[in-house]
Amino acid sequence: MADLQQLFQLGQQVQGRLQQLQSELAGRTIETSAGAGLVRVTADGSGTVRGITVDPSAFEGRDAELLSDLVLSAVAEAQRRAAEMLQAEMRKVQPLPFANP
Repeated sequence: MADLQQLFQLGQQVQGRLQQLQSELAGRTIETSAGAGLVRVTADGSGTVRGITVDPSAFEGRDAELLSDLVLSAVAEAQRRAAEMLQAEMRKVQPLPFANP
């Protein structure tokens, strides 16, 4: 019965650490750009886009499709980097060794 109790406590510790990690990542900021900086995207550590900035010169002599591609590219990069950050942090979360009495 003690083993089951320890397993339950371990699960609670890991769950608490994961919740803490999610909060920490949400507070981090990722900035990416596309088109030599014409489009900049800011996202949080969970991959949620928080802002998009388009340089006015992006509209000069370019079509809407190209601009859409630049925005999509910058957003995808921000989300990819957020996922990488999450994976790196998840690797750090290691459960405590389960001790047998």
